[in-house]
Amino acid sequence: MRRNESEITDRAAIEAITQETKVCRMGLCDRGTPYVVLLNFGYRDGKVYMHSAVEGRKLDIIRKNPDVCLVFEVDMKKKSGPEACSFTTKYRSVTAWGKASIPEEPEEKAFGMNILMRHCT
Repeated sequence: MRRNESEITDRAAIEAITQETKVCRMGLCDRGTPYVVLLNFGYRDGKVYMHSAVEGRKLDIIRKNPDVCLVFEVDMKKKSGPEACSFTTKYRSVTAWGKASIPEEPEEKAFGMNILMRHCT
């Protein structure tokens, strides 16, 4: 991170941002080409549960390469200034890296969907 004074390292603050965010972005890599999707999700106990159709590009990529990057952000506000270079965006965000897995068992799917619904509603 370029601006260390802006880095959020407090675990409670990281958890709060993740809980407050309503959608997240997931970055994947498809044969060397970046692919980013916006997702509904649920979060619990350090795990992110995402909604998905039963087939599609996202799942095809995860089956080949489960490495993912997630971004959660809140409080996004544009700030203008007197000159073009003085414009900025204020926000709080969390970036996480991990491995995606696709649940196969109905119980796993129901568990994840319940967490997602609690987060989204």
